[in-house]
Amino acid sequence: MTAQKRLGILTSGGDAPGLNAAIRALARTAMNRYGMEVIGIEQGYRGLIENRYRIMGEQDISGILPRGGTILGASREKPFKDSEWRTADGSGAVESIKKNYKDLRLDCLAVLGGNGSQTTANLLTQEGLHVIGIPKTIDNDIAHNDMSFGFHTAVDIATEAVDRLHTTAASHNRVMIIEVMGHKAGWLALYAGIAGGSDIIIIPEIPYRIEAITAHLQARKKQGKNFSVITIAEGARSYAERDMSKKALRESRKGMTGSIGYRLAAEITAASGAEARVTVLGYVQRGGTPSGYDRILATGFGAAAATFAAKNRYGVMAALQEGMIKPVPLTKVADKIKKVPKDHPMILTAYDIGTCFADTAY
Repeated sequence: MTAQKRLGILTSGGDAPGLNAAIRALARTAMNRYGMEVIGIEQGYRGLIENRYRIMGEQDISGILPRGGTILGASREKPFKDSEWRTADGSGAVESIKKNYKDLRLDCLAVLGGNGSQTTANLLTQEGLHVIGIPKTIDNDIAHNDMSFGFHTAVDIATEAVDRLHTTAASHNRVMIIEVMGHKAGWLALYAGIAGGSDIIIIPEIPYRIEAITAHLQARKKQGKNFSVITIAEGARSYAERDMSKKALRESRKGMTGSIGYRLAAEITAASGAEARVTVLGYVQRGGTPSGYDRILATGFGAAAATFAAKNRYGVMAALQEGMIKPVPLTKVADKIKKVPKDHPMILTAYDIGTCFADTAY
């Protein structure tokens, strides 16, 4: 029934732990259970534009389960936004993708990626391509999906960093600030902050007030605690910035030196006189070996996506919901961000144990 099907696979956007596990499960299920031929597209959507691919076999996916990164390579190409893109023959990006999809005789394209990648996947579906999405992001911010692979490993890495900063903070009576990824949503900062016992957690969903931070630091000093650890998401905003558009925010921050963590450190020192130091984790968060949980989750996503392809369930993303992996229409995922609700159980738990979110008293 499915022996003649050809399944294309590409990984798009930033890399995340678990991508190779998902590729392995997707390819193995497609080849061994459903008899499909699997085509690996290199360097994400760029590879599909430029027709860079390879036919995959068991030798390509052997031993890749614990490896970080992606064996197919990735890029941040946005074919529907890059209107100036032209291939050697003068074709536009979307036109080239459609032509190469047809020339490769693909029956389906599996896209492993985050929000932007799934939005592009939805647009390609509207162009007539058969596409299935698999959620990948360390930010855990894909709509209608309880957990994305890559997030768990990133939390582990960030938690270890918070743990290590505690000892330095205590030794030198300093305020240690650790900046983690999360441009629009604060899931990573929230989970790592709680797991690492951060005294203050700052996320994009809850604009911070420097007055609340200094008050919390002073309260800790009165308790004999002369150090503090703060976990902040890269997309955090101050209370004054809470309603700014992206353009207005960019304009207001033109004179800002460094990232948000460094600005916060300067604000804390100016307001309280406390000595503050900053650690920006950066790409360390999404590199290296995936955790056991991320390997399991990615394997489940990959196997489910192959089954969706075999059953002609196109235009969907494999999503984890209440412990089950289900097909969710890409139209529900595209252009949406899963933000941390202010009444999320982990937010309430953090408040209960005395964590400060740099807003007002809860």
